[in-house]
Amino acid sequence: MAPTINSEIMLCIEDIKSAATAKLPFIVREFYNSGSTQQVTVSENSSAYNKYRLSPRVLVDVSGLDISTTVFGQRIAFPLGLSPTGIQAMAHPDGELATGRACARRGVPMGVSSFANHSVEEITQAGESVGPAIHAMQVYTMRDRAKQERIIRRAEAAGCKAIFLTADSPVLGVRYTEVKHDFRTPAGLSFPMIEWDSETIQNQTHDAGFVAFNSDAHSWANEIPWLRSVTKMQIWIKGVLTAEDVLLARQYGCDGVLVSNHGGRQLDGTPATIDALPECVKAAGGQIPVHIDGGIRTGSDMFKALALGAECCWIGRPTLWGLAYDGEKGVSRVLDILYDEFKRCMQLTGCRTLADVSTASIGVLRSNGPLARL
Repeated sequence: MAPTINSEIMLCIEDIKSAATAKLPFIVREFYNSGSTQQVTVSENSSAYNKYRLSPRVLVDVSGLDISTTVFGQRIAFPLGLSPTGIQAMAHPDGELATGRACARRGVPMGVSSFANHSVEEITQAGESVGPAIHAMQVYTMRDRAKQERIIRRAEAAGCKAIFLTADSPVLGVRYTEVKHDFRTPAGLSFPMIEWDSETIQNQTHDAGFVAFNSDAHSWANEIPWLRSVTKMQIWIKGVLTAEDVLLARQYGCDGVLVSNHGGRQLDGTPATIDALPECVKAAGGQIPVHIDGGIRTGSDMFKALALGAECCWIGRPTLWGLAYDGEKGVSRVLDILYDEFKRCMQLTGCRTLADVSTASIGVLRSNGPLARL
């Protein structure tokens, strides 16, 4: 008799993605999973991790493992956060509320999107209802400065610790799937943080709506001093891919940078974030923290990013897949999988604390010879 296979056991993020794919409507799935134009960057964000190999050390006592770290001055369970991802209620009615509760239970931070379907007050309260919660508020540079300031002040009053200024989006990337399917946020959903009701959203395309509120006249000299004038929260720049921009972040006194290419949804053909990470870390020079998102699907991916100098990793699409799979429980399963995989990777490489993770922990595959040690 053939063995019985339980297809409901979610062992890895790919399992959860498959389960979510089966549940999500086609247009929603395409919106979540697709990137810009030829989607080269979407694919390479994940595949780029495959050229790195782990270098395990043996006979190391890893019984007292500590994988906790500090983000925004707060202690977190392990070096992972959930990046701001918009329109989560398309995946599950509870949307960001479910995500907030899952993050608080696991002890990791959550980024709140400007395009959240629930308010920052509701999201932070949802997290705090189950335990200590850590949040960052994602903002764009808006044409309406008064509205942008309202968003920031609401986030600070709600307890957010940091601002994620999304700096890679003076305009939206060219997203063929959104145009082909005339994607619009489903009726009944609103964007309370940017003060749009369902009717407003339905009357414009996603791209037209973005152009209407976002300013393409943003600049370092204007944005950072203005943000400093209206908030005491930490100011992080999200969307950095080059050493030059990390140096500017230092020059303007930013509190940190998030190496990100917007999940491949902005300019296609940009490098995978893991490939852009080393030069950004070098430019930071230990003066400001460097975090990373984009393409992280396993605990080993997290380990590789930390070995190359990131202090924390963030995920986007896995959150949406978890929500679609099983709401709050699905997001919790995503976090549990990555926690367990990362913990085991630490132990099997002989790393007892995050300080033990370094370039000595990985190597790069070469087609014409042995593993290249870093």
